[in-house]
Amino acid sequence: MSDIRKIAVLTSGGDAPGMNSAVRAVVVSAINSGIEIVGVMRGYEGLIDWETQPLGLADVRNINNQGGTILFTSRSERFLQKKYREQAAKNLRDHDVDALVAIGGDGTLRGAIAFQNEGINTICIPGTIDRDVACSEYTLGFDTAANTAMEAIDRIRDSSVSHGRCSVVEVMGRKRGYIALWAGMATSADAIIIPEKWDGDYDSIIDTIKAKHADGRNSYLVVVAEGVTDAPELAQMILDKTGIESRVSVLGYIQRGGQPTAKDRMYGSLMGAYAVDVLKKDKANRMIAIKNDILIDYDIKEAIDIQNNQIDSFQYELSKLLAE
Repeated sequence: MSDIRKIAVLTSGGDAPGMNSAVRAVVVSAINSGIEIVGVMRGYEGLIDWETQPLGLADVRNINNQGGTILFTSRSERFLQKKYREQAAKNLRDHDVDALVAIGGDGTLRGAIAFQNEGINTICIPGTIDRDVACSEYTLGFDTAANTAMEAIDRIRDSSVSHGRCSVVEVMGRKRGYIALWAGMATSADAIIIPEKWDGDYDSIIDTIKAKHADGRNSYLVVVAEGVTDAPELAQMILDKTGIESRVSVLGYIQRGGQPTAKDRMYGSLMGAYAVDVLKKDKANRMIAIKNDILIDYDIKEAIDIQNNQIDSFQYELSKLLAE
């Protein structure tokens, strides 16, 4: 029989649609297993200051369709310092918490590894729109963010067609190009620039636009992942070398918000319940992940060392083929 009697749950780092579904599943699964559950507000910051509240079924009853996170979140600079991690660990022990469920991205996982050294059993759930947790083929929030970007780009393209312009659209992704690739393919972008594949060949983009212009096209779309290149400079370059009016749209935080898709609600629910199940099996310090559409779990130190999260070459080459 499991020794787990009390669990704390938090969300950390950037908010991601589907986090609330995971929180809800953790709470419901814990309560139905006779485990007390407490919510930590503002991520690791809330652990340091012990900003918490008990969670019951009524607290999570109507959150499945909500974006953001009811527990709030933060990027805790203090948690990087050992004295504050020690304080957070002491708070958990002083309040008889047996395990922590942390929902977040790569930074959250790294925080959990550091926390493991303080003797705290931590289970991590991957929640980030960037899809940059290497050990998992999916992270909560990505599907919603990609769909939000797609819908926004569709609207931008409508205007671009009406005015005969080139639209350069910058999307989020941190150091990954998944949102750009998926939203770009879904909107038939003429060029997609992502960090995993970008070689600095601006001439190929210019040549593509020139060729399509010569073939009778009057509007064009370039989707750029943030941080790869300067979108305004690219737009100016297109104008200078083609004479085609070019406008930049930076989608920004619209990609984080909004109601989660069915996929993010479903995976959030599955991962949250699975995290509690892992604890009931007396496993410690695990990272929940999805591989081949199946829920699995890794040791968190093993999970951080996995480096196989690369863009599918077939998908990228297909995006170029479909842009012709």
